[in-house]
Amino acid sequence: MNEEKKADNKQEVSVRGNTLTGLVVSAKAPKTVTVERKITSYVSKYQRYKKGKSKIQAHNPENINAKEGDIVKIGETRKLSKTKSFIVLEILEKGE
Repeated sequence: MNEEKKADNKQEVSVRGNTLTGLVVSAKAPKTVTVERKITSYVSKYQRYKKGKSKIQAHNPENINAKEGDIVKIGETRKLSKTKSFIVLEILEKGE
């Protein structure tokens, strides 16, 4: 009963802006995961594709609890801390 009251008092964070997918590369910090996105962009001068990657810090809610190796969907929200402005919405694929 006490846990239900705590859950009711928590304020939901509205998701607005981008929703992205990526691989969780680090889940060491409490309630935080680092998500890595693979990006390919076309360079018309050389008629080839350039590979790149981007690391994003995201809030990891206790009810989702993503681990390293999981493929997750993250959504943009208000600033939650100095480095976090994304939140994990769901786990698309479990890692090993």
